[in-house]
Amino acid sequence: MAHRVPDWTFLTNHAHVLFCLAQDSEIRLRDVADRVGITERAVQRIVTELETGAYITRQRNGRRNSYIVHKQLFLRHPIEGHCSVAELLGLILAGDTRDSDLPASAENPASAEKPADV
Repeated sequence: MAHRVPDWTFLTNHAHVLFCLAQDSEIRLRDVADRVGITERAVQRIVTELETGAYITRQRNGRRNSYIVHKQLFLRHPIEGHCSVAELLGLILAGDTRDSDLPASAENPASAEKPADV
């Protein structure tokens, strides 16, 4: 039975895509789309925006892509601009054992790069 996606959530699709990439750096965008509940085309657009914003780096490995999430960066909106990507990932993915370096990354946000406009 298909999982029903709620009408709204507290986090954006950009955050959901970032969570998927942080959990599995070699995940297929088709699988991200299924997990997030959006189209593959929407995931491609979000990945491009995250890459343009320097939040991820896309690497080509043969016929597949892998993704590096830049956890030291800070979030974009002024309300959450004091939080790093590592802190967000640590909060949401804390119980997920697939990314064992998240708690360690979240412990030292002081070394993170804060954007100039926040």
